[in-house]
Amino acid sequence: MSPGPDTVDVRSAGRARRSWYVYDWANSAFVTTTQTVLFAPYLTVLARRAACPEAPEGCTRTLSVLGLPVAPGSLALYTITLATVLAALVLPFVGALADRSRHRHRLLAGFAWVGAGAATAMVAMGGDRWWLGVLLALVAVVSLVCSMVVNDALLCDVAAPEDRDRVSSRGWAAGYLAGFLLLALNLLLVSTPATFGLDDEWAVRVSLASAGLWWGLFTIVPFVGLRRLPPRPVLDLAPGAHGSPAAPVRQLVATLRGLRRYPQVLRFLLAYLVFNDGIQTVIAAASVYGQEELGFDQPQLLTTVLLVQGVAFGGALLFGRLAGTFGAQRTITGGLGLWIVVVLGAFAVPRGAFGTWLVLAVLIGLVLGGTQALARSLYSRLVPVGAEAEYFSLYQAGERGTSWLGTLVFGLVAQLSGSYRPALLALLAFFVVGALLLSRVDVEAGVQQAHRGTDPVR
Repeated sequence: MSPGPDTVDVRSAGRARRSWYVYDWANSAFVTTTQTVLFAPYLTVLARRAACPEAPEGCTRTLSVLGLPVAPGSLALYTITLATVLAALVLPFVGALADRSRHRHRLLAGFAWVGAGAATAMVAMGGDRWWLGVLLALVAVVSLVCSMVVNDALLCDVAAPEDRDRVSSRGWAAGYLAGFLLLALNLLLVSTPATFGLDDEWAVRVSLASAGLWWGLFTIVPFVGLRRLPPRPVLDLAPGAHGSPAAPVRQLVATLRGLRRYPQVLRFLLAYLVFNDGIQTVIAAASVYGQEELGFDQPQLLTTVLLVQGVAFGGALLFGRLAGTFGAQRTITGGLGLWIVVVLGAFAVPRGAFGTWLVLAVLIGLVLGGTQALARSLYSRLVPVGAEAEYFSLYQAGERGTSWLGTLVFGLVAQLSGSYRPALLALLAFFVVGALLLSRVDVEAGVQQAHRGTDPVR
């Protein structure tokens, strides 16, 4: 049995779940407003201003970053890449630490408040202080990912296995709703700064700070609401290391060695890494595809982002209900089929056909949150009881460790063909192969393996 929800009364369990939903609500505002929309363009402005103070718009000079020449237009991409690498390196140790902790909500809040503090401090990114933006982004993104590992593991504490599809989907839905609301407010601020007594740059800085404040303030809810969860049993994966300062590291080593005992986990991870790379690449490439290949302007692209966020709220809830009828594995597979339709549809969209593009945005919204939410809940049923955070750290680290492959394929095909359309078609392989790999996962066998031979230390 999963520790947590089986040992609390119905009222306490409901309160814990509602508190858990709020963390998706809290951090998604940062993901949407800062990571997706505002941070990269604004950091590029600061970098160009530093490299070419006399004429930043047409800047062709480079910045010196640790002695290396960096083009201002590439600085944001390099920053996110470095944050991704750092996160992938530290996540397994974060997972090991979380599984040795009997009070995960404290770790969750700690990581969240460090990240939220860095995100709020982005209000100071004025002038030519690009270096401050880089440092704050590294802290915020790594903290965010660490907190997500703990939050994903908490799903196993607040919901029994049979409830996790629905609970995970509601969390994702709450996140998309929050992202939509704050982004809409910030776009109003950025579009009409004079109405609020601000100039264009200060409107962006205030919007960046608002995402950090939102993240930090709403994290209070899960910190308080999850504190009554009973202390967790700890799975002794590294006998003899209990109580030792090196216990998390030894536990991690033991977990990696023991992965062969959970073949369904390995199969699912491989499938997830493939199809999720396709999803992330479609999202990352959508703006450049819409702008360069289809000729859409910035307001049209921002409208697209808002539409996706709004529809994704309902899409996540819909997929949660479908999983209750058809099962998570079949529902995810169906979602991958819709992703294939999206890619083929985008390939066929004529230049300038914004209405058709918005139809595809609706389809993306329907499947985006649903496939990711159900992947999280299905994986939670396969991981060993008592080692959830460690295995979710592998889930997050593996996702970030391979997230460059899809963009690499997209970029290479675009460069070789001279067009983004064949590059888009190349992404079909990620969804087809991912669906085939997913079909090889024996969920029932995986659930049995997850509960076999576990020996909690209390």
